Amino acid sequence: MAKLTFRIWVLIIVLILSLISIFGLPPSFLEKGILITSVEQNSSAFEQGLRQGQIITAIDGKSVESIDEFSEIIKEKYPADLDIKTTIQTKNSEIILFSKQAPEITFSDIPKTNLKAGLDISGGARAIVQAQDKKLSTEEVNDLVAITNNRFNVYGISDIKVSPVSDLAGNHFMLIEIAGATPKDLKQLIEQQGKFEAKIGNETVFIGGERDVASVCRNDATCAAITACSDANGGSICNFQFSVYLSNIAAEKHADITKKLGINESEPGYLSKPLDLYVDDKLVDTLLISKDLQGRVTTQISISGSGIGATQDEAYSTAEENMNKLQTILITGSLPYKLEIVKLDTISPILGEQFIKIILLAGLGALLAVAIVIFVRYRKFKESMALLLTSFSEIIIILGVASMIDWNLDLLSIAGILAVVGTGIDQQIIILDESRIKVSLSVKEKLKRAFTIILSAYFTALVSLLPLLWAGAGLLKGFAITTIIGITIGILITRPAFTDIVKKIEE
Repeated sequence: MAKLTFRIWVLIIVLILSLISIFGLPPSFLEKGILITSVEQNSSAFEQGLRQGQIITAIDGKSVESIDEFSEIIKEKYPADLDIKTTIQTKNSEIILFSKQAPEITFSDIPKTNLKAGLDISGGARAIVQAQDKKLSTEEVNDLVAITNNRFNVYGISDIKVSPVSDLAGNHFMLIEIAGATPKDLKQLIEQQGKFEAKIGNETVFIGGERDVASVCRNDATCAAITACSDANGGSICNFQFSVYLSNIAAEKHADITKKLGINESEPGYLSKPLDLYVDDKLVDTLLISKDLQGRVTTQISISGSGIGATQDEAYSTAEENMNKLQTILITGSLPYKLEIVKLDTISPILGEQFIKIILLAGLGALLAVAIVIFVRYRKFKESMALLLTSFSEIIIILGVASMIDWNLDLLSIAGILAVVGTGIDQQIIILDESRIKVSLSVKEKLKRAFTIILSAYFTALVSLLPLLWAGAGLLKGFAITTIIGITIGILITRPAFTDIVKKIEE
């Protein structure tokens, strides 16, 4: 038995790691239960610890392995006249709810792999958006993306992707993709500019934006920080605090309203009414007001909050996210620009599935045709099988990298994978041909010459793909990135390994 070289071992190890990245360890297709995709933030389910990403395995001791089983159990219990007890068993915890209504959660089957499908496959609506009568800078687009993300979170929309894109002319846009939404839904959400209000009781204290909020402390540890973390209810909680600077008019109004309030009986350090934050008339957070601020005209107020999680790291991350969210809505309150849609598309999930089937059939047919041609040309079974297995391993490694970096695979990404496979087969044929040329060179020298040709082709392809990252306002990015990842994997891993395999066979 031939001894495996270092480069062949590298291919094997990377291949194994890629399979683990795709399917998880233990493999996700062996897991039983349903996946929580979102939880209503003001619900009792959220307060008791149910979170997006958790896996429900049982309800009241009854095993849950599918959405149908979960629905049947819930339908038998709810709605109820009185609060009833529901014990929800997740993969890592047990949560007890008392409610008259079913838990306010959305859910799906557990994905069989860690791969994420793009909009072209999963279905939904996509829009390219720009500001009306204003050319945005990179910084302004990034702020718009942060505000829009926060706004969609407030509306409780899941499976959404908002990202900044640009074209080759230097124009900046915002790309919004929502799985399961229609173009009409997306258009309504974008065209509503939104508003932010801070209220004490029924009285508005200030609104978001420059009129009432002079500035918000951000990215400065002296006035915005996670203050403390502690254990709570079987998990962890982290508190945050940051300063907000109001305009003089807003500060005087805050003083006028707070001087009428009493002291909170249950928490004597605070006033009897909290400061409620609303976005588009929907409550997003409630903050206690320190009694020291009663009736005082102060332009600086301190806002605090918290984040909870199963571990301290998770709680810290949640607190940081909540703080950033509050800072964003206090700075802007509503979308800073009137937006217009440049391009609006919709993709049916059924159509996406059909595309996948067609592409897979085309890919398998192409590989089979190549296998026949290679075998007829070289008349060597081992070399033909080595070429096909190397090409197949290249696909797995690309998918493993996509899974690792949470890259959404859309139809253009899949087209990129097919392009990589085609390029890879061409280069492997160069290696086979060079190894069989009847010249007075050693096998090692022949393969070295083949690799020089392949390396030149790699840099040519890389340079030609880079402009596609920005072309078409970023819509070709999936093809460009997937292809760049694929040809880089080829030049670093699969081509060197195939070269050593051919060398072993020839010797």
